[in-house]
Amino acid sequence: MAITVTRTFDILDRYNQEFPRKDALGGKKDGTWYTFSTEEYVEKSHQFALGIMALGLKKGDKIATVTANRPEWNFADMGMAMTGVVHVPIYPTIGEDEYRYILHHAEVKMVIVGDQKLFEKINPIAEMLMDIKGVYAFEDVKGAKNYEEILALGASKKAELMDKLEAIKNSIQPDDLATLIYTSGTTGVPKGVMLTQNNLVSNFVAHSKMHNLGKDHRVISFLPLCHVYERSVNYHFQYKGMGIYYVGNLNQIVAAIKEIKPHMFNSVPRLLEKVHDGFVTKGKELKGIKKSLYFWALDLTKHFEYNKKYSPLLSLKIKIADKLIYSKWRAALGGNIVYVVSGGAALQPRIARVLGMAKMLNLEGYGLTETSPVIAVNNPAKGELKIGTVGPILEGYEVKIAEDGEILCKGSGVMKGYYKAPDLTSEVIDADGWFHTGDIGVLEDGKYLKITDRKKEIFKLSGGKYIAPQMIENKLKVSDLIEQVMVIGANEKFASALISPNFPLLHDWCAEHKVHYENNIELIQLPEVIEQIQKEVNLVNKMLGSHEQISRIRLVCEEWTPATGELSPTLKLRRSIVAAKYQHLIDDIYSVGKN
Repeated sequence: MAITVTRTFDILDRYNQEFPRKDALGGKKDGTWYTFSTEEYVEKSHQFALGIMALGLKKGDKIATVTANRPEWNFADMGMAMTGVVHVPIYPTIGEDEYRYILHHAEVKMVIVGDQKLFEKINPIAEMLMDIKGVYAFEDVKGAKNYEEILALGASKKAELMDKLEAIKNSIQPDDLATLIYTSGTTGVPKGVMLTQNNLVSNFVAHSKMHNLGKDHRVISFLPLCHVYERSVNYHFQYKGMGIYYVGNLNQIVAAIKEIKPHMFNSVPRLLEKVHDGFVTKGKELKGIKKSLYFWALDLTKHFEYNKKYSPLLSLKIKIADKLIYSKWRAALGGNIVYVVSGGAALQPRIARVLGMAKMLNLEGYGLTETSPVIAVNNPAKGELKIGTVGPILEGYEVKIAEDGEILCKGSGVMKGYYKAPDLTSEVIDADGWFHTGDIGVLEDGKYLKITDRKKEIFKLSGGKYIAPQMIENKLKVSDLIEQVMVIGANEKFASALISPNFPLLHDWCAEHKVHYENNIELIQLPEVIEQIQKEVNLVNKMLGSHEQISRIRLVCEEWTPATGELSPTLKLRRSIVAAKYQHLIDDIYSVGKN
């Protein structure tokens, strides 16, 4: 008899009884992979639950985790869920002020960190906060208690506390608070999103139906588990009985893909852009007929559409290209990839076409932390896929487009509200229960959701015309030479753009055209480089309305990353930070215009 899942921890019995496997969860330590079976997963999760009970934690208390991805995160997550303790997962890359705010605001009682570096960052803050009773670490960390101590305590108290734990588990209701996830946003203090057991469960059960992979398949997980996107798909993988291998260091992704040979993984556009750039770079390294064939095959990908019937001639060309080129792309990604899920930002259609033509279907989706998260996703199980969209609306959700174009939604995944902030909650959930996403979109063919911009990012030129910057930025980023871009011009006469080039590909272009430079500072000032990128901008300008066209550009010599602050942890542009950093360039653009 199938096990019904109504709380996240119900996954444990389902996983162990219906899909028992030796490699339920895997991780890497000192260069070697290690795994936990479904049986060990169940046991260690219960030990964690008993351990925190023995330490005095009770339903409604909060425990924070601050760590890179690792299988042990799941023991803590499930242990908390079983006892009604609220999990507060926090990014390992944020600043001290943000940590202090979240730990204090959430009234966290315990923190579990990943490694020595995080312990040294978090412990001084924790010592200043009266609520926090202890800081533990997943790794062996000098000066910190190890999370294994919690497991050992739980194991020793099993006879004494097991009946009580079972009673608590039975008392956990689908509407009980499961997690508090703080959204860093792009401005202001973080908001604590309250998600219930039902919010999480209804969402991952719905999107787990979008494909037919299961107990015979493996996945890798490298996006942060502290973000609801990866966490939801993590539950989805377990619900389907798949084996999950966690990669804690983004530099190890390529090696992990080759070693684990996954059938599916979760990604963000930025990483898929790097995969695409890698394919392009590989082609440029070839010579003669091999190079010509390679780029012929790459050019063929522009014909890819889901559910499209190709002409006999095109089908033959694709078959030849697959044998010669696309099969090598699949091999570079382990040889087993069936699906690549993409979310967090808009994916360039050309990248979806390249992956699709190579038989690695890209399942682009959309959602927010406040919606647990998936609202829409391309669905191969139903054959409902369309490039350039985030797919049909997920089962359990209702979406409508407001008069101003904003996407509104209702559904089982919509949050309970913002923690300790009813005023902020009422700003986004209206009296009729519609959640206001802040995103602008349309429903193509009455079915496929397409995101066109962020409502709050749309600005007016001084002449009163509106500019939707994200739409223009996405078009500009189609260029191989443009890595990141920010369109500016609020209250000015015309729109302009700050551009961070794709430096590896720009360096290749310079080598090819015998352009010499000492460093990136010098590179971005070379007339021939500016002219080449201006040509790319001009191509996009032809597709835009006259008021939307980019009149002036300025190149910057830095890459924009979360570490340097221009991008959020989920790789979204932090416009206020970019604007402040390059105010001198903005002043230069518009002072010229005023002369």
